[in-house]
Amino acid sequence: MIRVFYSLLLYLLTPVIALYLLRRSRRQPEYRQHWRERWMLYGRGPVSATQPIWLHAVSVGEMRAAVPLVKALQARYPDRRLLLTCMTPTGRATARDLYGDTADIHYLPYDYPCAVARFLQRYRPAIGLFVDTEVWPNLLATCQRRGIPVWLVNARLSEKSARGYHRIGWLAKPAFARFTGVLAQSPSDAERLTALNAHNVQVSGNIKFDNLPDAAQVEKGRHWRTLFGDRPVLLLASSRDGEEALFTQALRAAGWSTDALLIVVPRHPQRFDEAAALLNAAGWQTQRRSQWDETPLSPAVQVLVGDSMGEMHAWFAACDVAVIGGSLLPFGSQNLIEACAIGAPVLLGPSTFNFAQSAAEAVAAGAAFQLADAAIVAEEAVALLADPASCKTMGAAGQTFAAVHRGATVRMMTALGASLPAIESKIP
Repeated sequence: MIRVFYSLLLYLLTPVIALYLLRRSRRQPEYRQHWRERWMLYGRGPVSATQPIWLHAVSVGEMRAAVPLVKALQARYPDRRLLLTCMTPTGRATARDLYGDTADIHYLPYDYPCAVARFLQRYRPAIGLFVDTEVWPNLLATCQRRGIPVWLVNARLSEKSARGYHRIGWLAKPAFARFTGVLAQSPSDAERLTALNAHNVQVSGNIKFDNLPDAAQVEKGRHWRTLFGDRPVLLLASSRDGEEALFTQALRAAGWSTDALLIVVPRHPQRFDEAAALLNAAGWQTQRRSQWDETPLSPAVQVLVGDSMGEMHAWFAACDVAVIGGSLLPFGSQNLIEACAIGAPVLLGPSTFNFAQSAAEAVAAGAAFQLADAAIVAEEAVALLADPASCKTMGAAGQTFAAVHRGATVRMMTALGASLPAIESKIP
C-alpha cells in the first residue's frame, strides 16, 4: 500500500519531471535526447537472450569508479554481455568512452511500476549491481519478485543522507531490505545501512582506490608542467557553483603572487563558460584549455580554465598542490583519492561528508590537510607552494595512502560469490 501512494505521487509529478529535464537541457542540450528511455517507451523490440550483467551508476564519478569491478566481471564472464545504466548525459558519455561497443548503454527509467517492468522484461538481467547508494523502491520490489539478485556495491551513506532516509523510513526501509546484499565502503557506512533494514551488509572498502591513474594522462600532465615554466602551480579541482569566486577572492587576500599559475577545473561541463566568464570579470587573465595548443603557456596567463572532459588525471599530475572542489562550500567534496594516487598534495575545506572516511584517513596519513574555511585553505596553499620539500613529503604520503587501501575489487568479487554462480547457471 505504501508503494501505491509513492507510485501515484510519481505519476502526478510526471509534468514536473519533464519540465526539470527541459530546464536542464537549456544548459546541457543532451538532456533532450533519449527521452523514451526515461519512461521505457519503446515499441516492440527484441528481448535480450543473453541475460546480461547489469550495472547501474548514476553519473560520471560512479561510472569511473566502477571500472575495476567491470573489468573483473568481464574477465570472469567474457561471453556475458554488460548492460550499463545511468541517469545523466555525462554519465552516459563516460560509459560510452570507457566501454564503447563492449556494453549496452541506456538510461535507467524512472521508478514507475510499468516502466521498470518493461525494462526488466526487455533486458532480463541475470544480476543487478548498483554503485554507491541508489535506492528505487518499485525497481527493487520488481527485481525481488522476478528473482533477480540486486546488490548495492561500493555503498556509502553519510549521516546527513541517513537522516533523510529515516524521515521517509516507511518507504526507504522496505526498499533497503530488498537488496540481496550490501557492500559498504566503511564500518560507519555499514552501520548506517544496517539501521535502514539492509541485510547481508559487509565492508569491502572503496573501489575508487583500485582505479589506478591513467599512465598516458599522467605523462601528459607531467609534460604540461614543463610548459608552465618554473612558476608555482595550484589546482582547484572539480569546483562547484560558487567556489571559484570564493576561492579566488581568498587567494588574493592571502597574498597570491601574480607569478603563480592557478588552474580551475569546474566539476560540471555546463559550467565551463560560466566559470571562465566569472574569472574574467573578476580581473584574472585567463586561458581556456580548449583554446590552448599545448605550447609554452604565456607568463601573462594567471588562470588556466580546464574546460575539457577526461583529463583530471593530467591536471593532478600538472600541479604542485591540489585543492579539492566541493569541500569549500557544503557539497560534501569531490574525489580526493585520484589526487593522492598521483602524488599531488591535497588541501580540503570543511565539507567532506561524501568522502568522510577517505578524507580522515588521508589527513591521518599526512597526505592531506583539512581546514576550516576557504580563507585558511588559500593561506595554506600559498604557504605550501613556497615549501617544495613539504609538497614532496605530502605527495609521497598520498601515494602510499592510496596503495595500502587497494583491494576492494577482490573483496567485492568474493562477497558476490553467492550470486555470481547463478549467473553461470543462466548462461544459454
